[in-house]
Amino acid sequence: MRPTLNDVLAGVAVSLVLVPQAMAYAELAGLPASVGLFSAALPLLFAAPFGSSPYLQTGPTAMTALLTFGALTSVGVPGTPRYVQLAALLALIVGVGRLALGLLRLGSVAYLMSQPVLLGFASGAATLIISSQIPAAMGTSPPGSGVLWRAGWTLLHPGEWHTSAIMFALFTTVAVIGGRRIHRMFPGVLLAVAAGILVSRIGDYGGDLVGTIDASFPTLGLALPWSDLGSMIVTGGVIALVGFAEPTALARTFATQERQPWDPNKELIGSGLGNLGSALSGGMPVGGSFARSSLNHLAGARTRWSGAITGLTVLVFLPFAGVVESLPKAVLAGIIITAGFNLVHYVSVIRITKYSRPQGLVGLATLIATLATAPRVERGIIIGVALSLVVHLWREMSVHCDVELSGTTLTARVGGVLWFGSSARIEELLSQTVASNPDVDRVVLNLSGAGRIDYSATLVFEQFVDDAEAAGVEVEFVNIAQSARPLLRRRMGGRAGIPVWTGDNGDEADPLDQ
Repeated sequence: MRPTLNDVLAGVAVSLVLVPQAMAYAELAGLPASVGLFSAALPLLFAAPFGSSPYLQTGPTAMTALLTFGALTSVGVPGTPRYVQLAALLALIVGVGRLALGLLRLGSVAYLMSQPVLLGFASGAATLIISSQIPAAMGTSPPGSGVLWRAGWTLLHPGEWHTSAIMFALFTTVAVIGGRRIHRMFPGVLLAVAAGILVSRIGDYGGDLVGTIDASFPTLGLALPWSDLGSMIVTGGVIALVGFAEPTALARTFATQERQPWDPNKELIGSGLGNLGSALSGGMPVGGSFARSSLNHLAGARTRWSGAITGLTVLVFLPFAGVVESLPKAVLAGIIITAGFNLVHYVSVIRITKYSRPQGLVGLATLIATLATAPRVERGIIIGVALSLVVHLWREMSVHCDVELSGTTLTARVGGVLWFGSSARIEELLSQTVASNPDVDRVVLNLSGAGRIDYSATLVFEQFVDDAEAAGVEVEFVNIAQSARPLLRRRMGGRAGIPVWTGDNGDEADPLDQ
């Protein structure tokens, strides 16, 4: 497959946005700007040939940057050489994890995290992302280390604000957001960066600048702090899953719109190799970008070559990266803040409670947990996933029994998922039903509301039939779900109105089990 002219144009267009974003996200992760640039070059070249979506762009993102910062601050000091090496080690762990999932064809893991958990985590992470940039946008140097604390201190001390920094951040925000309203291809980020550099040089800006950048090609190698590997595996695994789950939604959307096939396993392999490329070049963990992927699609990309063109363009730019050394950090703060706004879903999280209160509470709890566990935000999503599993198990264990009495015949409509987790409740309901109606001599168990019946539930039914018959009560099963018929026939065939199981070739064989 050869690149088209559209791929070249789209790749170059995306690179113009990627360069300043990569530096900004490196800043968010506590890394030098050059690390962000390294993470924007080789990863795209490594990922492009193996991905599935022709539009999904790999590289530094706000989410992976925040996760990286949270993972590394507990084991290293931001900005130090060891911290940079730890970032590369984390990228290696993420890469190996995604590559393994892809090769084992476990791409379905992208669907395991529920929407409430993802929305809650994204909103909490966005709050932290925006808060982390408020001091830089205001030109302050607040005391303390907590993200929310530093943001709050800045807002409560307007006397420490620097007008020039605020103007740079506001101009960047307006250029990016306002530019999108003019046209989605409007180069708002590029305009803000160019204006920031120009004004900084002409006006002798006295605020914080990007500073010295390693304007060279990355040195390839894996001289990493391997002694820290064990302590970072769990965090790396979380980043591997979280960073992949969100962009899959965008890739699926593109695939639906364009009526093209999409393979999450290939995407995992491509993303895994991209992270390996980032580790090899001394970069940080990377993921799929919503904004750049959308721009790539809008710019007319046709094949995965567009991603490779983007990476190649950034690679060519590296020796000239010194041109952005005079860029005010307030501009980078504005870029990150606008990216963070795209991840805010407060209204969506609250709206979920209108349809499902338990799921809405899971989303809100995940949001709060993400904020409370900062900077170790990966713990927030672990808590969210745990809560969603608890809610799922609680709902799976909820069974009901609606009783209708007609003379001496009692009809019990059993509903819910009948499995080993709810077996005790099923037995309790059946026993209570018969005990409260001592004059009944016939029980009809209507299983039309049973979503699934496993072996343990079948044993409960069998014991109930034995006890009822011993007490002189006739039992009959009706409206048995198709999926449960083979198991009940094998176990209880010939009793309680259930036909005898005579094997695959017998007259009574269930058609679904032949």
